[in-house]
Amino acid sequence: MIAILLAAGYATRLYPLTKDKPKSLLPLGNQLIIDYIIDSIDSIEDVSSIVLVTNDLFASQFQAWADSCSRENKAPITILNDGTNSDLNKRGAIGDIKFVIDTLNINEDVVILAGDNIFTYDINDMYAFFREKNAPTLVAINVPEKHQRQKLAIADIAEDGKVLDLVEKPEEPKTEWGIYATYFYGKDILPLLDVYLNEGNSPDAPGNFPSWLYKRTPVYAYKANGSCIDIGTLENYYSTVEQYKNA
Repeated sequence: MIAILLAAGYATRLYPLTKDKPKSLLPLGNQLIIDYIIDSIDSIEDVSSIVLVTNDLFASQFQAWADSCSRENKAPITILNDGTNSDLNKRGAIGDIKFVIDTLNINEDVVILAGDNIFTYDINDMYAFFREKNAPTLVAINVPEKHQRQKLAIADIAEDGKVLDLVEKPEEPKTEWGIYATYFYGKDILPLLDVYLNEGNSPDAPGNFPSWLYKRTPVYAYKANGSCIDIGTLENYYSTVEQYKNA
């Protein structure tokens, strides 16, 4: 299995912190944001390599970070520059996933994660669920606050975990299950990225692909115990720093 980390955005809402530094390399407690995500990926025994895709502006900083990591007896980290340099020519998250798969000729199962989402759920439990279902798997977290659910993709999930409905940022959310940016896809699903993009669908947010996919093939959601923080604003970052100051 290959782990793909999405870190090619420009995080303009966090300026000036991210004017010259990628969001994933901002400090959080005694580590960087990206370090927490790598720690979780390292717990998945079947991950043989980690690919972090970023842009031309930040590639050298990520390479310096990767070079500083101690990876003995762990999956190697590859930094892939997608060649973009601004919000005006960015590939988008789905475009970057396709770029990684094509560039590295990936033909095996993948786990795809946002490079800026801090989560506390056990990704190994989610992986076991993925192996059990042998189908595309999303992570669902219970979000009781309606105003928060209105910012997320909201899933209606059957008792066995099958996704029955998936709506992006609904005015009136049907359930309390929010979908966050961790995805397990089998190698059989990867060619459908071509179909999705060739139909003219948006290459941007990674959640757009499963919203399209579940209408064509069974997609499942793992109901996780824990939380996920999408660090998207200065206020959100500083409040997360406060939570992690003793970490």
